[in-house]
Amino acid sequence: MGYKTYTCPHAARCGGCEWLSVPYPIQLSRKRAMLEELFEPLGCGVDAVIGMDEPIAYRHKIMTPYAPGREGKPRLGMYERGTHKLIEVRECLVEHKAGRPILNSIAELAQGFHIPAYDESTGKGLLRHAIVRVGKGTGQIMVTFVVNRKEFPRKKAFVTALRKRHPAIESVSFNVNTRRTNAVLGPLTMTAYGQGWIEDEVCGCTFRIPATAFYQTNPAQTEVLYQTAIDMAKLREGDRVLDAYCGIGTIGIIAVKQARVELVGVESVEAAVEIAAENARVNRVKNASFVCADAGEYLTKSQEAFDVVILDPPRAGASEEFLASVLVAAPRRIVYVSCNPTTQLRDIERLMPAYHVSRLVGVDMFPHTKHLESIALLERN
Repeated sequence: MGYKTYTCPHAARCGGCEWLSVPYPIQLSRKRAMLEELFEPLGCGVDAVIGMDEPIAYRHKIMTPYAPGREGKPRLGMYERGTHKLIEVRECLVEHKAGRPILNSIAELAQGFHIPAYDESTGKGLLRHAIVRVGKGTGQIMVTFVVNRKEFPRKKAFVTALRKRHPAIESVSFNVNTRRTNAVLGPLTMTAYGQGWIEDEVCGCTFRIPATAFYQTNPAQTEVLYQTAIDMAKLREGDRVLDAYCGIGTIGIIAVKQARVELVGVESVEAAVEIAAENARVNRVKNASFVCADAGEYLTKSQEAFDVVILDPPRAGASEEFLASVLVAAPRRIVYVSCNPTTQLRDIERLMPAYHVSRLVGVDMFPHTKHLESIALLERN
C-alpha cells in the first residue's frame, strides 16, 4: 500500500509547505532523524516524533500581507518562495477554512472604501497585513489589521461592513506599524470592536488571547506539546514549579490544574504577564503568581528554590544568566520546550554535567515543513 500525499495548486511557487509532496509518515521519520543527528553528541535516544492524524487545516492563525493592485483593490496571498513577490492564494490546504474568506473580504472592502494597500518599496499606503485567529475549542474569531498610521478613514463603517459579511467575528483590533521593516506588528494596538481578545480551550483550561499575544498556531498539536511536557515533568503535589518565558501562562496554569503544584511564572513582556494573571483567575487557579522580569535576573536575585523548572524560550534560546541560575537552583527536573532544537542543544550542553537528558521527543507543530518543536527532560545527576 502506498502512502497518502497531499496536493496544492500553489505548491510549486508558495514558500509555505516545502515538504508537501513527501508522504507524511516519511516527513515524521525525517524529523526524527534530524533530531537524532543533532543530539548524537549527547548519546541520548530520541522518541518517535508525535504527528497529526490528519495534517491539514491545522493553522488557526491565518495572515496575509497586502500590496497595491489594479483599480485600487489590494493584492493578497503568500510570498513566493525566497522572495517578497505575492502570489494569489484563494484557499490554503493547511489553514482553517474560516480565515482566507475574511482576508479576501478585507481586500474587497478596502477597494470600496478607498483604503490603499501598503507599498514596501515606497513605505506609502495604509493597509499592511491582516491576521485572523480562530479558537479551536471555542470557534471564536478575532481579526487584527496592521496599518501604517493610527488614522484609518471610516474605521467604524469598515468594521461594521466586515462583520456584516462575517458575523462570527467577535473581536477586531488595529495594530499600528509605521516602521520600514519585515516585522509584522508594531507597538500600538487599538480595539475597534469587542474585547480585544478571544478565548480558546487547551487541555481543559480556558485562555484569553489578545490580538498581539504569542499563542501557538496549531492548537491541536499545542495540546499534545503541553501535555507531553507536563507528563515528562512528573510533578508531585506541592512541588514548586518555575515556568520561565511563560508568555500568557498556558503551560504553567495547565500544570497547576492537573497536579496541584505551586507555580511562579516569569515573563519579560508586561502585557503578557497581565494576561497570564487574568488567565489564572479565569481558571480559578490561586496558587500561581506571575512576575514581569527577565528570567535569568529573577532567578538570580530571588534565589528561590524550585523542584521543577519548565522553560519555553524564543528561538534564540535561554540566556546564559538564566542557565547559570538554574544550575545554582538545582531543581530535580528541567523540562525544556523548544521551537529551535539547535539552540536547545547549545543550552543543554551548558547544563551538563550537572544534568543529563533522560528523554527527548519531537512534536510536529508544522506538518509539510522542516520545522519541529522538541521537548527535552533533564534530570539532575
